[in-house]
Amino acid sequence: MWQRILLPVGVFLAILIALSYGEAAAQFAVAWLSFLFEFVRQHFGSLYTVLGRYISTNTGKILLAALLTIPLSYWLLKSQKDVEGRMANRRKVAIVLALFLGWLGAHRFYLGQVAWGIVYLIIYLIFAPLAVVLGVIDAARYLFAVDNNFPAS
Repeated sequence: MWQRILLPVGVFLAILIALSYGEAAAQFAVAWLSFLFEFVRQHFGSLYTVLGRYISTNTGKILLAALLTIPLSYWLLKSQKDVEGRMANRRKVAIVLALFLGWLGAHRFYLGQVAWGIVYLIIYLIFAPLAVVLGVIDAARYLFAVDNNFPAS
């Protein structure tokens, strides 16, 4: 019974606090942005003037570019999600291979880096513990790599 009464009260208080802090944060952001724009206007006044003239003379082009940007961006983001899904699967397989067969360079062969795979085999033949450590290091690199830095092929 009390939970049904206290839950809306708690939600109300949380929203009220969030709105209060949100208002203060918005005021701070507006003050900071106005300072930033004033700084840019003072130090880059001629650029500001040229940009203002360009906007006033090419308003139609700017609006058309904005309208064309929306569907194009949607299409690019959608296709990027498909690629990211395939990259995530390649990354998972490469991590597992690096952990369990990294000493043989299996993950490098899987990613299409044949020369590096052969280097791992040579390192394994010369000094096996180093090949194991390198495989674990590669697994950690693949695990924490940013998508742009993960090997594509």
